[in-house]
Amino acid sequence: MADPSSYRPKPGQIPDSPGVYKFRDEHRRVIYVGKAKSLRQRLANYFQDLANLHPRTRTMVTTAASVEWTVVATEVEALQLEYSWIKEYDPRFNVKYRDDKSYPYLAVTLNEEFPRVQVMRGAKKKGVRYFGPYGHAWAIRETVDLMLRVFPVRTCSAGVFKNATRTGRPCLLGYIGKCSAPCVGRVTPEEHRELADGFCDFMAGRTGTYIRRLEKDMMAAAEEMEYERAARLRDDVEALKRAMEKSAVVLADATDADLIAVAEDELEAAVQIFHVRGGRVRGQRGWVTDKVEAVDTSGLVEHALQQLYGEETGDSVPKEVLVPALPEDPEAVSQWLADRRGSQVSLRIPQRGDKKDLMVTVQRNAQQALGLHKTKRASDLTTRSRALEEIAEALGLDTAPLRIECFDISHLQGDDVVASMVVFEDGLARKSEYRRFQIKGFEGQDDVRSMHEVIGRRFRRYLQEKERTGEWEESPAPAGAVPAPETAAGDGDPFDNEPREDDGRPKRFAYPPQLVVVDGGQPQVAAAKRALDELGIDDIAVCGLAKRLEEVWLPDDDDPVVLPRSSEGLYLLQRIRDEAHRFAITYQRAKRAKRIRSSPLDAVAGLGETRKQALIKHFGSVKKLKQATIDEICEVPGIGRRTAESVAVALASTTPAAPAVNTATGEIIEEDDGGSTT
Repeated sequence: MADPSSYRPKPGQIPDSPGVYKFRDEHRRVIYVGKAKSLRQRLANYFQDLANLHPRTRTMVTTAASVEWTVVATEVEALQLEYSWIKEYDPRFNVKYRDDKSYPYLAVTLNEEFPRVQVMRGAKKKGVRYFGPYGHAWAIRETVDLMLRVFPVRTCSAGVFKNATRTGRPCLLGYIGKCSAPCVGRVTPEEHRELADGFCDFMAGRTGTYIRRLEKDMMAAAEEMEYERAARLRDDVEALKRAMEKSAVVLADATDADLIAVAEDELEAAVQIFHVRGGRVRGQRGWVTDKVEAVDTSGLVEHALQQLYGEETGDSVPKEVLVPALPEDPEAVSQWLADRRGSQVSLRIPQRGDKKDLMVTVQRNAQQALGLHKTKRASDLTTRSRALEEIAEALGLDTAPLRIECFDISHLQGDDVVASMVVFEDGLARKSEYRRFQIKGFEGQDDVRSMHEVIGRRFRRYLQEKERTGEWEESPAPAGAVPAPETAAGDGDPFDNEPREDDGRPKRFAYPPQLVVVDGGQPQVAAAKRALDELGIDDIAVCGLAKRLEEVWLPDDDDPVVLPRSSEGLYLLQRIRDEAHRFAITYQRAKRAKRIRSSPLDAVAGLGETRKQALIKHFGSVKKLKQATIDEICEVPGIGRRTAESVAVALASTTPAAPAVNTATGEIIEEDDGGSTT
């Protein structure tokens, strides 16, 4: 625990101006980012008597080892820089909302020549117009199906579109009138884009114009006794009205607004957002967060606004944002929102009328989401805590292993030998920390030697990170220790391109586990322990989990530790082991598939993919290419005589494959001219 007075800036050193500050720990990792109108006044609050600080703030300042700041011109710049740094450094003491689900959006790809309507999830893309989010994907598809009668926009994938263009036949939607079939030229790109723009306008809430226009056309058709056309227009109007009915009218004045509500307790908070467009609820989403910093409702609202609109521009930021409490500096936040939208944004608390009533509904949803989350979280936390405690007790550890790393070796009869490393923190998979290795130290099948190599490489890099960051001073290596060689680029390690600067970002392999689990029995455990001993590491526990009887093996013990079948600790170890096995075998299969797809032409230096395809296309198969003369190979465009000679030499040196045999009939399966089997 650090003493904040040891790194407190000198009096008068901190400027009395707006800015953003960062607290770093002893390893130079950024652990907290904040902003202030006056850096001097704000930072002074952190360096007072620890007894007067909020417990979470006290934990942060005693974890930190230094503080630094950046001066900016305005509070708006401070808000933007704070958001950028939180996103970049992912500080552990900042509130970070996480989505409670992956929400689907209705997207229109306006960045394509023929825009496509589709369901999209994940990060938003430039040039795509989004509507939502929606609670369920089927709700989007029902809406789109109704609207395609009036706006027959393309919905097919790029592959289907290209195939229809090539064959000159549209898909089924083109035949039944739910697609304008731009793939076969029924409409021009300009006409199709007008349909897409109309679709977007209707989804954005401008519904009355289209319905009135269709009704006018319907009446005109009826007067001219074009009853079939009038009936189609009538059905179009009904389809649009049914699509509108799927979104309830909540604000009669066609308001565009986002309503944000917060439900919180001492430890956690839940945020609910209703997206209202044209007076109708067009989308809803929810977030939850742990209150890892001392933050009130105003602070939670400000963090939510940053995460909600930090990547948005234009109409994605509404004209009005309704919140339960204003941020600490509402003028700066309002100006930041206006800059992102490009026009004025109203940020306020609803006081009366329909908007206040709707805010009550949003607040009720937030309370329900928090209660549901706490119910799930309590069960998960209890189970995971019990599992970690059982593991610690069974293995004789002083504390529960909050970070567990598991290693597994995978190969196919000694070929394509690879290894995996998976990480579980607090009983949950940390997939961003997963790593995979190629075994480079030797050829053939030897799981014990492979495990020794992988463990050595992983923890050798850990020691290098400690030495580089100055966490320990270089001292004489213990007897028998193997010096940590420099890692050369391209040696197969997954950390060749590791950034070297001290920028506060978490480094790969920088954090040690409390427990290393290997997939295997006593030999694999002994190999892992020997690798750690050679590096002088004696504060990391090692165990192995054998598949046959699910026994837990410890180094230097002749008998395994047998956990009860109903043990939560055994179940957690099995999950970790199985995840390591899955990750390893997936990598091994990918390497094997890549090797199988290799060609004798791969050995020809300077022969790229384009010229390989040209050779195969010209001769029809590698077999025919092998029979060709050098002069015949030179006839292929782009192939010179020297390259042709290299190709001939490479193919001549390959060993002919054994003929394939049909095991049912005993006949030899010959390869045809195209390279396939018959």
